[in-house]
Amino acid sequence: MRKNIDIEESVLLKLKMLSVFENLSVKGLMEKAITFYVETKEKERVQALTKEEKEDLGLLLLMQQADSTETVTEKEVFDYLDK
Repeated sequence: MRKNIDIEESVLLKLKMLSVFENLSVKGLMEKAITFYVETKEKERVQALTKEEKEDLGLLLLMQQADSTETVTEKEVFDYLDK
């Protein structure tokens, strides 16, 4: 997907200089910077969660990985809980 964006000349000059030092294209450098920014924000958001919210998120992720076609009987569930 191609998008045109307006960038100030001073910022563009800095991007070009950084791209030379990093041996990347300006586009590649911008993609790398945006990826880093998004990952950092995601980490901050997870760290801001309470312990209970983290447990809920973990449970949700585990539930998404579970095989929903596999079923067990009520008796099997209660037998497992009695252990």
